[in-house]
Amino acid sequence: MPEHALPPARHEHQDVSFRPLLAGAVLLAAALLVVLAVTGVVFPVHRLDQPIRRQLPTAATPRLQPDDRAEMPAFYAQEMQRLHSAGWVDRQNGIVHIPIDQAMQDIAQRGIPGWPTGSPAATNSP
Repeated sequence: MPEHALPPARHEHQDVSFRPLLAGAVLLAAALLVVLAVTGVVFPVHRLDQPIRRQLPTAATPRLQPDDRAEMPAFYAQEMQRLHSAGWVDRQNGIVHIPIDQAMQDIAQRGIPGWPTGSPAATNSP
């Protein structure tokens, strides 16, 4: 079979003219000026450049713990003493704390008021 002859390649003889390029550059510059003007109105620089006249609050320096390993046994002893002792929490309202062993025994004997009783299987059976 004979191959079909292709038409000769064509190309553009002329590039884009200078006028549309100039018009695009002018429009781009105008748009940039409008954006800059609107930004200047919305975010005025003269407000940002004023020095702060009021005294800023100073933060307290942190209390450093120079030797936490040495302080841990004393802290642990203090916590254990509180956990295993009784005392007032709020004397006016009659609130006290009791030793943890006694509290666990009381809960085991009396339970917690309003706490569900029975096993989950017993409550789900018909």
